[in-house]
Amino acid sequence: MMQQGKAAQAYEEIERLIVFQELTPGSLVSEAVLMEKTGLGRTPVREALQQLARNRLVEIHPNKGVLVPPASVEAQLRMLELRRVLEALAVRLACEAATNLERNAMQEMVQLLEADRFTLRQYLDTVKETHQMIVAASHNEYLADAMAPLQGLSRRFWITHVRDEQAEISQGSRLHAQILRAILNRETEDAEKASHALNDYLVEFAYRTVRARVESR
Repeated sequence: MMQQGKAAQAYEEIERLIVFQELTPGSLVSEAVLMEKTGLGRTPVREALQQLARNRLVEIHPNKGVLVPPASVEAQLRMLELRRVLEALAVRLACEAATNLERNAMQEMVQLLEADRFTLRQYLDTVKETHQMIVAASHNEYLADAMAPLQGLSRRFWITHVRDEQAEISQGSRLHAQILRAILNRETEDAEKASHALNDYLVEFAYRTVRARVESR
């Protein structure tokens, strides 16, 4: 049980290093470096890397190291196709199944999101917590397992390409707050529409990165 806890901790720490590009996309890193950065032993780091590889956040190359693959627009768009369906299901289930305790936490999160006073790191941590909150309220562990890697990949792509930080943070905060408000009101149709609006924003964000790349040439 303790080892599982350490492996989960290693996963969180390494994912954070990847998302915030403290591990450079396209770089190879050794297990020893990851052990040093996380402060954890070889076994939990290896277990975390196996899960990260399954979630497409790293590639393990025996005798060479661990590759942090670059985030491509094409992969992001394919991932968002799947996330659109699963997230809509998650919010519908959360409307029906959220407990009073979970609803209270959502209400507090809405207030935080609507205050819109985030640094970039605070915003991404808040978004991650919001997604975890919604999936937990769906009370479907299989959905939770499916959603976690999609949201991690999405956060990584977003932070890689964000330019106008405050404008994007404000828009993202508003969209996440709308989802939570619909869940709190148990309005399943509105919750699904709000989740689709968030997905539409992320798709448009991905296409904007392509346009920005073309214009910079």
